[in-house]
Amino acid sequence: MGELRELIMRHAHGGITRNLLPGVSIGVVEGSTAPTAAMSEPSMTLVAGGRKRTAVGDLEFVYGPGEYLVASIDLPVTGYVSHATVDDPFAVFSLTLKPTLIAGLLLDTQAVAQPPGFTGMVVSEAAPDLLDSVIRLMRLLDAPADLAALGTAAEREIVWRLLTGAQGGVVRQIGLADSSLTQISRAIRWMREHVAEPVAVADLARLSGMSASSFHRKFHAATTMTPVQWQKALRLREARTLLLAGRATVADVGFAVGYGNASQFSREYRRAFGAPPGRDAIRMRNDGSRE
Repeated sequence: MGELRELIMRHAHGGITRNLLPGVSIGVVEGSTAPTAAMSEPSMTLVAGGRKRTAVGDLEFVYGPGEYLVASIDLPVTGYVSHATVDDPFAVFSLTLKPTLIAGLLLDTQAVAQPPGFTGMVVSEAAPDLLDSVIRLMRLLDAPADLAALGTAAEREIVWRLLTGAQGGVVRQIGLADSSLTQISRAIRWMREHVAEPVAVADLARLSGMSASSFHRKFHAATTMTPVQWQKALRLREARTLLLAGRATVADVGFAVGYGNASQFSREYRRAFGAPPGRDAIRMRNDGSRE
């Protein structure tokens, strides 16, 4: 863990560094942070120092050094660094989990014995072989030619260690075309692409190849939310992004994400983020100008 943290701190340059390879990011934070709303994607996040809390629906996941979080589906989450100091910074390695890479490993090896897992998010302790594979990839950053030649193989090893580890069943679901998570992902992808359109659970179930009752049950099991709650969370996060950009009025933003009633939009926005849309936008811009 000491070597991994040192490698992350050296290469993150005191902040967040993305796309060391496609989908590979590292970060260092030297103090606790305020809760931030975001949309997760299928990924693995390994902590080498400090501690973070991530909430989805009514569930909260707390993870620290030597632990990793797997997100197997797109989820509206709220996360924050709960412990970090200059002497003990939050240091993190993140890898996007690509369905095609997972599917290829499953086809090539035919050796993953774990039963399929069905959950949207889970935390586990990292096994030594997983830590070793992440460290080997991080060492390649000191030799760009080696990174170009061996980075893809190093990523493949990390994914293999995840597949054969404690949460292999959850990771496996990401790569299986006929898995329940993949079927639900089709509905989630549709909602993300049609954020302003009303949700009809029957239509989403049909898109996912399930009955309405089965879809509703499995969607809630994976996300801790109903489809309507998930879409509401997505709409409010999209609205917050548009407000921060500052190119539209509050009423226009609400309409753009599917709210026909401005009062309802303001009420639900305040419940989600603690302040009315206009005031929250001003606060976000002011916070950004001080960074």
